[in-house]
Amino acid sequence: MRLVTFDDGKGARVGALSPRDEVLDLAAADPGLPRDMLGLIALGAEAARAAAARAPVATGAKLLAPIPRTPKNVFCVGKNYHEHAKEFAGSGFDGGAKDVVPPYPVVFSKPHTAIIANGEPILSAMDPTGGLDYEGELAVVIGKGGRGIARADALKHVFGYTIVNDVTARHLQKRHSQWVLGKGLDSFCPMGPAILTADAAPDPTQLTLTTWVNGERRQHAPVSDLIFDIPTLIEAISAAITLEPGDVIATGTPAGVGIGYNPPVFLKPGDVVRIEVPGIGVLENAVA
Repeated sequence: MRLVTFDDGKGARVGALSPRDEVLDLAAADPGLPRDMLGLIALGAEAARAAAARAPVATGAKLLAPIPRTPKNVFCVGKNYHEHAKEFAGSGFDGGAKDVVPPYPVVFSKPHTAIIANGEPILSAMDPTGGLDYEGELAVVIGKGGRGIARADALKHVFGYTIVNDVTARHLQKRHSQWVLGKGLDSFCPMGPAILTADAAPDPTQLTLTTWVNGERRQHAPVSDLIFDIPTLIEAISAAITLEPGDVIATGTPAGVGIGYNPPVFLKPGDVVRIEVPGIGVLENAVA
């Protein structure tokens, strides 16, 4: 099942996508359901599944980010595909890090103010240095929260999966060393279009991610290529930070980002970034 947040002029609420990508109005089928995604995640997916079977199509629905405001910052993971770790180390933007492949997960975050929906513009003006880059990523949505989650139990805490574009201002990323001021700018976290519930992807390593820029394929990799897999990331982050229902973990990007080219190929106004994970859908955003 694919769950979305939408607005059809009657207020934002939770829906499901049909096989034909129609938005199904869950609240119309079951008025007792939470209208927001965080409430639905806390309740669990079963009630939504029952409602989706009889929900009408919402006409004029516009998709919002699946979780417009996460419980805390979006967790992100740097250098988590082998080939991307190599291209980043050789790009000159790595800020002098000693290890090409990190010995432990590199975790940073993006504030909720960076989150935008499928179809909304990435604001190039937020980066006055001209180093705008894309990073297509599979993101994990936490269902059952907790602290000190063991790797063996980690997937039991996953509600589902979505797509994130870890948009980055490369020169700012290098300038500030700590990555928040290069990656957490307004509009720098496109998310969506939907959350694929965990039961539909019992083995997330079977998922693949592909990124196109203006129709040119730039990134393509199976999630099985992650250096630190999803259970390892959940264990590492939850070791001392309590994860809550609706927390989002972007798992890292494959090789093929703009700084991997010689010379680097940065985004410019008018460019369109399209990221697809079959089963979840397509996240597409133009640069404004």
